[in-house]
Amino acid sequence: MTGRRRTDTAVAVVGAGPAGLMLSHLLAREGIDSVVVDHRSRREIELTARAGILEADSVALLVDSGVSDRVLREGSVHEGIALRFGGASHRIDFRELVDATVTLYPQTDVFVDLADARERDGGDVRFDVADTEVVDVTGDRPGVLFTDAAGVECEVRARVVVGADGSRSTCRSLVPETLREQVVREYPYAWFGILCDAPPSAPELVYARSERGFALVSQRTASVQRLYFECDPDEDVDAWPDERIWAELQARVAGDDGFALREGPVTDKAVLRFRSSVCEPMRYGTLLLAGDAAHTVPPTGAKGLNLALADVRGLAEVVAAALGAGDLDILDRYAPRALERVWRAQHFSYWLTSLLHRTPGGSEFDARRQLAELRSVVASEAGRRYLAEGYTGRFAGL
Repeated sequence: MTGRRRTDTAVAVVGAGPAGLMLSHLLAREGIDSVVVDHRSRREIELTARAGILEADSVALLVDSGVSDRVLREGSVHEGIALRFGGASHRIDFRELVDATVTLYPQTDVFVDLADARERDGGDVRFDVADTEVVDVTGDRPGVLFTDAAGVECEVRARVVVGADGSRSTCRSLVPETLREQVVREYPYAWFGILCDAPPSAPELVYARSERGFALVSQRTASVQRLYFECDPDEDVDAWPDERIWAELQARVAGDDGFALREGPVTDKAVLRFRSSVCEPMRYGTLLLAGDAAHTVPPTGAKGLNLALADVRGLAEVVAAALGAGDLDILDRYAPRALERVWRAQHFSYWLTSLLHRTPGGSEFDARRQLAELRSVVASEAGRRYLAEGYTGRFAGL
């Protein structure tokens, strides 16, 4: 390590996505210094298309913590969703059922707001680094070694290191295999996702189940839309020209009510694999895990970004208390509270995914039972309220 440029700080954060940047921002509000590093450039993160359904608590965190109020001006408040099956739509009214809403606001915009806030406030965020290595997490001064964007070898020493480096986390692997338990649920399907230049096809998101499989009619802006349909995880993107994509999507939402999608040029398409996973422990020595580094959920329930923001909100409080008291044992308070929320979200996401997707190889009994469950959910106020509570994050503990 001789010759490395050294920085001493209170908290080192690996990963400059929304979780890492929000943590750094919240710590700064408590007077706690941090350094955030990421192997990606800021531009690369900005160009990564991700979903963006924010629960009310996530919106409040962005606004009340002083990140930005742009979400209030440019976000689109949704008071419900439509479940569509049997050729008809059934609205789940969040406002009426649980007095809550969600806000459509792309994750890219959340990232931009956070990156701008960190720059505005003089935060130490280093993008485009290479050869990142986290060291000494069982000692008093853990470190992060890397080469910065200018080619300078650097060393950051801290009291605490946080791994917020996504689902392919390298920080997670620092927890010894003898202690680490990662439980995983692989799904036998993926989403074929597109961006297209078109106006919205519906005022709110439409979750459609058909004999051909699941489809999601989502939104991005007034002129750009995001749509998905269930596919094989090994589906060849190049085998799907625009005409075939639109024919498949239209077939999955078709019904006697005449509902149809508004079409436009497809500007981006990709197959998105997903799975459920939870890693425990979320603390090892002076290392803590947050966001996708600790857990992932299928995108059906719109929980991933909201869980990550909830993680770091709680983590910032615990880190501030631990450093303020000079007692790192206080860090043990973080995981139990986070995991309670994570497992509730895992259950909801699994339930909604199973409710709407057709499992490959499923029998006719399975298909008819699934339709009966959908009918039961929309016909029962209790069923609709359960879905609304889960989707908006209004479960106790979420």
